Amino acid sequence: MAKKKSRSAFTILAALLTVGALAYAFWPRPTMVDIGQVTRGSMMVTIDEEGKTRVRDAYVVSTPVAGRLMRVEADPGDAVIKNETIVARMRPTNPSALDIRTREQARAAVTAAEAALRVARADLNKAIGDLDYARSEWKRTEALSEQGTASTATLELKRKSVRSASAMKDNAEAAIAVREAELANARARLISFDGSDLASAKFEEKAIPLRAPTTGRILRILQQSETTLPAGSKIMEIGNIDNDLEVEVDLLSSDAVQISPGDRVLIEQWGGSDQLEGKVERIDPWGYEKYSSLGVEEQRVNAIIQFTGSEASRSKLGHGYRVEVKIIIWQQNDILLIPSNALFRDGQDWAVFKVVDGRAEKTNVTVGKDNGLKAQILDGLNEGDQIILYPSSGITSGIRVKQRVVE
Repeated sequence: MAKKKSRSAFTILAALLTVGALAYAFWPRPTMVDIGQVTRGSMMVTIDEEGKTRVRDAYVVSTPVAGRLMRVEADPGDAVIKNETIVARMRPTNPSALDIRTREQARAAVTAAEAALRVARADLNKAIGDLDYARSEWKRTEALSEQGTASTATLELKRKSVRSASAMKDNAEAAIAVREAELANARARLISFDGSDLASAKFEEKAIPLRAPTTGRILRILQQSETTLPAGSKIMEIGNIDNDLEVEVDLLSSDAVQISPGDRVLIEQWGGSDQLEGKVERIDPWGYEKYSSLGVEEQRVNAIIQFTGSEASRSKLGHGYRVEVKIIIWQQNDILLIPSNALFRDGQDWAVFKVVDGRAEKTNVTVGKDNGLKAQILDGLNEGDQIILYPSSGITSGIRVKQRVVE
């Protein structure tokens, strides 16, 4: 009898164990998901694009007359000073043999050019004297105005006289440059056609020097070897990299309409460890067609960005360097934020799955700005709420969920 009871108890125990194992095996387990949290912080929306640096005012040195360019000894990166540094030399093209009448006409042209140069220098001296006198009159009238003995109109008249005298001085200086060029051109007409003279040291001394048109550095040399060139041929480009550098970026026209002059810009991926800052200076009003790397035709618009940080922070940048820019079109602090990958469409609305007591709960939300990484939440969630990231089609309201453990 005891043996029969023991066998029955063993059978019942085995049945209970089997039922428990089956219940455990088929009992619904929580779905493993990635869980994020609603936070409060700052967010910005940017337009990201590649750009390249350039010197705003790059000067092109070209041949003033047709002739033979002597080998350029300067190198890219060399520092030059305006109207002082000789960056190249050239000799005029060998002229035809001069007859007596032509030679006399050329000598008369040289005499006239020398006289015109003297007149221009005299005009400059007069302009300098007029400017000094105008400045002294302005200072005298300014002192009288402070004492109340001269009217404001008189003071403005004297100030206008100073500006006019300064403009006349600049005009006289420009006239001297023109007369010097005319004299050099007239003298070049007197060069006799003689092959031996062309190779002489005397002729070398009469080579036309080409001086730097601005202070800065040589950006690139377009023609370095000795060769014969027509008038107007490009020899080199000169610019001021230190304080005249800017960024040119081509934007999609749909992006360009979202930015405005003065917008803040972050400049990254330029090779340095620090992030540079700038601002949008202008957006070109003219667009153009461009094909993307995938062969898609796009309408592009150029925008110019000015650096706003210290020059030392970008001292290693040069002309034509690649950079990446982030143009900030919207920025706000102390707002509710969630990862953008938690959002999904629910008809015409946006929704997320909120985790409440270990279960997923679909919640419709009102979304503000979205920069692709974070989204602004205007309504539907509170700070600290837990939400499911990357919600799959298998997630439904009421389903039990659990944080996925990354090993």
